[in-house]
Amino acid sequence: MKKIKVGVAGYGTIGQRLADGVALQGDMELVGVADVAPTLPVQALFESGMPYDLYTAMPEKINLLTDKGIPVSGSLEDLVQKVDIMFDATNAGIGAVNKKLYEKYNKKAIFQGGEKNDVADIFFHGYANYEKGIGANFLKLTSCNTTGLIRAIDAIDREVGVVKTAITIIRRVADPGDYHRGLTNALQVEPAPSHQALDLMTIMPHIEATGILVHTPVTHGHIITALVTPKEDISKEELLDLFEKHPRIRVVRIADGFLGNASMFKYARDLGHKRGDMYEIAVWEESIVKSGRDIMFAINIPQEAVVIPENIDAIRAAMKMQMTGAEGTAETNKYLGMK
Repeated sequence: MKKIKVGVAGYGTIGQRLADGVALQGDMELVGVADVAPTLPVQALFESGMPYDLYTAMPEKINLLTDKGIPVSGSLEDLVQKVDIMFDATNAGIGAVNKKLYEKYNKKAIFQGGEKNDVADIFFHGYANYEKGIGANFLKLTSCNTTGLIRAIDAIDREVGVVKTAITIIRRVADPGDYHRGLTNALQVEPAPSHQALDLMTIMPHIEATGILVHTPVTHGHIITALVTPKEDISKEELLDLFEKHPRIRVVRIADGFLGNASMFKYARDLGHKRGDMYEIAVWEESIVKSGRDIMFAINIPQEAVVIPENIDAIRAAMKMQMTGAEGTAETNKYLGMK
């Protein structure tokens, strides 16, 4: 079996995890990762024995890496020529610049949520619109919140249909280790509707969505509450069963000690997950309530790792590895060890 060759540009919070995710896929080969400077992730890569080849994204500054004794296998341009498809996990705006390099060598690429939508041909989600990504040259993934939200809404939509949803996002202000947001003791509200609601409608245009977003001075995960109006009535028990069967949704209980976002992060570490990563969103069983036909629930979004499965799905669609969403997501889930 010929493996699909993959490269990663940007070895940061998402890039690290994309590399690890690809390395787990039995039908893919991680050729290497590219970055500019000896950031903490790059230093950790070096100290862990260089499990992945490193390429420099700025050859004129290669000394930033080599002066630290970090081996460099070539330039980003060299990496692009060796792969079938690139993950671009660089800072917002850089992906659009890198796209010119991908086009130069006629290589496909997958961009992250921070890039503008027009960088790609398809705004992609593995469950909601996999088939639209088949054979596409440039795909863009949804943000972490949108990715997890769509998983839950899509699951309901496939079962009974969804008319509309209203969401509230309690958003972590920065990733662990980030200091650029400052040290604050405040909550910040963004104007409604939030981009996650608008992005959901872009992926699922048949659903009316709106939402409010609140930034909070925490780092370990977002929490979203969703009020859903289904086309057909669905009970709490039926919704629980639906969520429990979903490979990328974990049902948890407050009564079992899952008190909030920090509980989920600690549990992932206790499970022995690398970096405390968790690919699944979590639904709190006790948060599910009915109001007439409407049903409401709360989910936890582990922002650092939640988008990795959908990114792998995007490779499968773009490279025509599997031709249906059911087949593609099942292969991704299998290699990532999801239920």
